[in-house]
Amino acid sequence: MSPTKLAPLQGTMLLLLLILLTTTITITASTPSSPSNKLNHPHFQELNVKQTIADTKLNPTLIPKTHQKHNTTKHEGSAKWKLNLLHRDKVTTFNATQDHRTRFNARMQRDAKRGRCRYEVSYGDGSYTKGTLALETLTFGRTVIRNVAIGCGHSNQGMFVGAAGLLGLGGGPMSFVGQLGGQTGGAFSYCLVSRGIGSSGSLEFGLESMPVGASWVSLIHNLRAPSFYYIGLSGLGVGGIKVSIPEDIFRLTETGDGGVVMDTGTAVTRLPTVAYNAFRDAFIGQTTNLPRASGVSIFDTCYDLYGFMSVRVPTVSFYFSGGPILTLPARNFLIPVDDVGTFCFAFAPSPSGLSIIGNIQQEGIEISVDGANGYVGFGPNVC
Repeated sequence: MSPTKLAPLQGTMLLLLLILLTTTITITASTPSSPSNKLNHPHFQELNVKQTIADTKLNPTLIPKTHQKHNTTKHEGSAKWKLNLLHRDKVTTFNATQDHRTRFNARMQRDAKRGRCRYEVSYGDGSYTKGTLALETLTFGRTVIRNVAIGCGHSNQGMFVGAAGLLGLGGGPMSFVGQLGGQTGGAFSYCLVSRGIGSSGSLEFGLESMPVGASWVSLIHNLRAPSFYYIGLSGLGVGGIKVSIPEDIFRLTETGDGGVVMDTGTAVTRLPTVAYNAFRDAFIGQTTNLPRASGVSIFDTCYDLYGFMSVRVPTVSFYFSGGPILTLPARNFLIPVDDVGTFCFAFAPSPSGLSIIGNIQQEGIEISVDGANGYVGFGPNVC
């Protein structure tokens, strides 16, 4: 997807990554008139420390780590069975007269004639999967979908190790959504449930899954990355105050750089360094009553909440272009990283100008993608 891994929007296998909240969220449609405007919701909320630790059950996937190398058995095949599908739906030039699905189908037919059935997909964080590419028939209830391209990974590293697979939900032709085409209208809805709770998440396809009462944000198309779901972000709020960050920092440029994408495969929201520093400093400024702890992994802002039953923390909000404001539950931005009460601010700086809204911040919120009409919706339901 980008220099930073955004795998599920591009992959073609099934990643059972539905981790994740039942806490109430707040979505408003008012647009603040100045950086100091107060939001129409409480400025502080309670974080139940003990309950959050118990519910999380110390899920190690919450703490990003450098992937270790694993020994894998390479799949040996004849020399004629060689094919590298290295994001082949991305081309150096854009032809407006030929859509991405048409080009994808043409490439599949061409490669089939050449007797090739191998694939390789790699990502910016070093993760990769290599194996056999096949056309399969999938059955969901009474719905039968034929000739779906699926990769069977024989050699995997990084995020692919230990996973059952990965389901591509991006807008590109190789994703599952892209291959369904007109059968769903490019529409789907999902809910990532809380860590540690017994209920299951949801994933629904089709225009019928679009909820009534959601707050909708326009999708922004990037011809250089057609698989990614870009949305407009105008700013960030802490404790009911909009942080002073130039809006241009979040803007997608004419050359396709920067911008803000929604991604279920990235755990922690990433922000350009300038934006992250201002955001973090605003949060630190409103949590001076909490004891600090040393940083952990990519997290540089952590707190020692050992012995606390609950703590009062400022609200954290996303200001979307067009007016909607999404205020997160405390558990979506202050997360436990051990079993002794160390909690960290679940955001990190991005090595590039790209911003990524990760799955921890999406916990418990019903999120809908209406690809045909070009919108992403938040709420109104929670998981």
